Amino acid sequence: KADLAAIANKIGTPGKGLLACDESAGTIGLRFADVGAENTEENRRYYRNLLFSMETLPTYISGVILDPETLYQSADTGASFPEYLQSRNIVPGIKPHLKVC
Repeated sequence: KADLAAIANKIGTPGKGLLACDESAGTIGLRFADVGAENTEENRRYYRNLLFSMETLPTYISGVILDPETLYQSADTGASFPEYLQSRNIVPGIKPHLKVC
């Protein structure tokens, strides 16, 4: 119970918000197509790494909603994305998905 309260308090930090990065491969592929990028797993990982490694991200973001694919990907540092986000004091969460529930 105490852990849940701590997470809720961290997510609800005044002045910060949640970042929804829970696009499926199909949805993110539409965005990539608009800018001429190929929809590959590595490109999706690279895009997420760019977002998650922004210097100012922890200033404005308290939590990130991830797509299940992201759980198995790593930042350029070698840490999994959930571990990397936690190291930046950002709470990782996951979009409920029938394939992982």
